[in-house]
Amino acid sequence: MQNAAPTLRLEGVAKSFGPVAALRSGTLVVQPGSIHALVGENGAGKSTLVKVVGGVHRRDAGVVELDGEPVDFTGPAEAKAAGVAVIHQEPASFPDLTVAENIYLGREPLGRFRRIDRRAMRAGARELFRDLGVDLDPDRPAEGLSIADQQIVEIAKAISLDARLLVMDEPTAALSAVEVRRLFAVARGLRDAGRAVVFISHRLDEVADLCDTVTVMRDGEHVSTDPVADVTADELVRRMVGRAVSDLYPKVPSTPGEVVLRVEGLQSTGTFHDVSFEVRAGEIVGLAGLVGAGRSEIARAVFGVDRYDAGRVTLGGRALRPGDPTAAIAAGLALVPEDRRLEGLVTESSVARNVSAVSRRRLARLGILLPDAEARLARDWSGRLAVKAGALDAVATTMSGGNQQKVVLAKWLATGPKVLIVDEPTRGIDVGTKAEVHRLLSTLAAEGLAVLMISSELPEVLGMADRVLVVREGRIVAALDRAEATPEAVMRAATPGASSERGDAA
Repeated sequence: MQNAAPTLRLEGVAKSFGPVAALRSGTLVVQPGSIHALVGENGAGKSTLVKVVGGVHRRDAGVVELDGEPVDFTGPAEAKAAGVAVIHQEPASFPDLTVAENIYLGREPLGRFRRIDRRAMRAGARELFRDLGVDLDPDRPAEGLSIADQQIVEIAKAISLDARLLVMDEPTAALSAVEVRRLFAVARGLRDAGRAVVFISHRLDEVADLCDTVTVMRDGEHVSTDPVADVTADELVRRMVGRAVSDLYPKVPSTPGEVVLRVEGLQSTGTFHDVSFEVRAGEIVGLAGLVGAGRSEIARAVFGVDRYDAGRVTLGGRALRPGDPTAAIAAGLALVPEDRRLEGLVTESSVARNVSAVSRRRLARLGILLPDAEARLARDWSGRLAVKAGALDAVATTMSGGNQQKVVLAKWLATGPKVLIVDEPTRGIDVGTKAEVHRLLSTLAAEGLAVLMISSELPEVLGMADRVLVVREGRIVAALDRAEATPEAVMRAATPGASSERGDAA
C-alpha cells in the first residue's frame, strides 16, 4: 500500500456560495487501507468538502483525484459510479422495502424471463453481511430498523457497488455504546480489506480509538494532518478552535443557596429505585453513569413526562403532581431533552416560534398570540445565547446542531425557570459551541439558577459540576463533591461490581 496512489487527494479545493466562502483551501490525502479522521468545528468546511467529494457540489478551484486520476463529478450518481460512498448520520431508506431490496434497489439481479431473482438478492445480501461481520436478516422490512442497522445497510450497499472510498459523516452521534463498537469493527474490516475510510466526528476519543490519521480544518482551510498517535486531544482542540482545552469548561464561581429541587424515594419498577437527591440554587449537579443506567429516565420522571410508582418531587417546598409536565413548568421546572430534534424542536418552524413555544400563553392577549411580543422574546433570548441565524423567521432545520441546541435552551430559559434540567447538553455539537454552552450554564448557575446536568461525556461532568451523582442500574450509588470527583472515582462507582459505594446524595 505504501507506493500506491492515494485513494483520494484534494489539494487547495475552494467552494463559495455567493459572497460566502464555505471552503477556502480544502486539502485531504486518504491512503487505501486506512481510516482517516476529519475534524473541526461546525462551519469549518467539513460538510462542504464531503459534498464536493460526493458530487453534490462542484468545486470552484483546486484538485480532486481518485486513485491518482483527476475527477470532476457533476452529481452524486457519478461519484457513486466512481466508487465513492457517503454514509450519513441518519440514512434514508425505503421503509416499505426489505433490507435486501434496499441494497439492490434499481439493479436487482434478474432470472428467467427477466424477472427479479429474489433468492439471488437475498443470498447476495447475506454474503455482504457475513463479510461485514454482522447478523442482519435480508428479508426484514426496513421500517423500524435502528439508525445503526440503517447505516450497516448503506455500507453493505456501498460494498456491493465496489466502493473504494467510504465517508462516514458523524455516524456515531445517535448510537449506543454497543452499536458504536459494532460500527468500529465494520470500519476496521473495511480498512483491512484495503478500502479507504474517512471518519468525521466531534468525539475525539473515538478518533483516537479508531483512526490512523487525523486532518484538522478551521474556517474553511486545512490546518494540519498527523498520525493519530502523534497528536493529543488537547492539541487537536487547540488547532480546531484556536484556544486551549482548559477553556472548554469555564467555571464561574458561585455559592450554593437554598435547596430548590428535592427528590425523595423516587421509584419506577424496572427502571430506577429509591432515588433521592437535592439541587440547590446556584449549583450544577451532574448525573453521571453508563448508558442505560437510568439517568434520562430519572430526569423525565422528575419533570413529569414519565410517571413513577413511588416517591415525591418538591420544587421550592411545594410537591409536584406526578406525570404533569404542565404543572412542573408552571412551578419553575424546565427540561432540555436528550434528543433536541425529536423532542426539543419543531424543525420546520422558525426560530421565533421555537423560542416562544412554551411561553405563548404568557405572550397572548385574549387568546391571541401577539407577534411583536413573540419577536421581542425571541430576539432577546437569541441575542443572549448568540444564536447564529439569518433572521428570526429562519427555519430551525437549516441551522447547525449547535445553534439548534441554543434555540432549545432559549425556549426553556424564556420561561424563567428556577431549575433547569439539561440532558446531554452538548451532544453532536462542535467543541467551540460546547464552550459557549458551558459558559452559559456556568453563568446561569452563578446568577442563582439550579442546574441538573446529565452527560455521557465524563470530562464535561467533571469540568462543570459542583457535585456529581453517579447512577448505576437505576440507583444513585455515589455522591461526590467536585474535589472528589476524579475519573477513577466516577467510573469505579458507575461500573457494576464496583468495590465501594458512597451512598445517597444529600
